[in-house]
Amino acid sequence: MSTPELNKPAPNFDLPATSDKSISLSDLQGSKVVLFFYPRDDTPGCTTESQNFRDTFEQFTESNTIILGISQDSVASHEKFKAKQEMPFDLLSDESGEVCQAYDVIRLKKMYGKEFEGIERSTFVMDETGVLRAEWRKVKVPGHVEEVLAAIKQL
Repeated sequence: MSTPELNKPAPNFDLPATSDKSISLSDLQGSKVVLFFYPRDDTPGCTTESQNFRDTFEQFTESNTIILGISQDSVASHEKFKAKQEMPFDLLSDESGEVCQAYDVIRLKKMYGKEFEGIERSTFVMDETGVLRAEWRKVKVPGHVEEVLAAIKQL
């Protein structure tokens, strides 16, 4: 499995999303895109990260940037999470894990002594032409959204 490379076109995707949409990266040309992968809807770290993106949404919008969250949860789960947290951006459902594989965010994780494969919290920034310009892996939530916003403003 190859990993996406900086300064090369980001892997395209076409996924079902909240608000009865299907979203593909190629349709977003002309805007910068923040794609944040998170493990699961409605868990503490994922909720905090989503709230941080929500709370800075206007600043991203002012920089011509679309924010998209992505996990392997269903669209129905995403709709509940989005409504509960009043998110102004869409969440994409990658139930098959194909896009997670393309972005190389699936990792072996351990919880309560059990090993399982899951999403490693990761964020990718694409420019207006779909080229990958920044990435963060093993994201720690505090301060992360501010780093992403700073990177967007550099583009």
